[in-house]
Order: sequence, then C-alpha cells, then structure tokens
Amino acid sequence: MKKPTRRRSPNKPKAHLLGLGLDNQDGHKRITASEQFTILGGSAETHERMTETVVKIFETLKTRRKHLHTVEPTELAEIIHKSTPQ
Repeated sequence: MKKPTRRRSPNKPKAHLLGLGLDNQDGHKRITASEQFTILGGSAETHERMTETVVKIFETLKTRRKHLHTVEPTELAEIIHKSTPQ
C-alpha cells in the first residue's frame, strides 16, 4: 500500500525560527508560539529575552520589507545579533 504524500501549498513558503532555553530550574513549562516562531523552555528571564528578541527581529524584517522565508541567512544572522539584548 502506498503512503499518502503530504503536499505543501505552493502559495505558503515555509520558514520558522526556534528558540530553545535550557536554563529552567523552576519546573515551569514555557511555550510561546506563532506561525513563524516557537520559543520553548528557559527560565522566566531567558524566555522573556528570547521573546523580546524575536519581536525585534520581525519588526526589523517589516521595516526592511522582507519576510523570514526570503531573507538571506547572513542578513538574518546580522538582524538576530543586533536584536539580541545585551
């Protein structure tokens, strides 16, 4: 029997950012997700920093009139670096 193939909609390009926090010690399961990003785990402070970073990334992309699926990896790396709180 042949497996059914999953077809991607040609109109919906796929790109997704994933943030993973590994410093959680309080037992809480933190998940923040949207269509274009998912943030999992981390302490409250780490999770908040990652969320803030992702928001800034998408604001920058919007300002540059680009989408996650079209931005070059080197440009995305630069945006991530500049969006990360010190």
